[in-house]
Amino acid sequence: MKEKVLKVLDSIRPALQADGGDIELVDVDEAKGVVKVRLQGACGHCPMSRMTLRHGVEARLKREVPEVKSVEEVL
Repeated sequence: MKEKVLKVLDSIRPALQADGGDIELVDVDEAKGVVKVRLQGACGHCPMSRMTLRHGVEARLKREVPEVKSVEEVL
């Protein structure tokens, strides 16, 4: 599952980097289906980061890696 998550994050990364940010995978709890990430750079301080996380990152991960149940941000 971790490899699948990394592949999806790598496909999202260029869009985040274009806005001066990035995303780091912190942990994958395969038993619970929880992915923990850290938004970096401009994305870590952007007021829209919650929306990016939920409607962008989490939605895409759930769609492409069905084992993912939720995505949490680690500060």
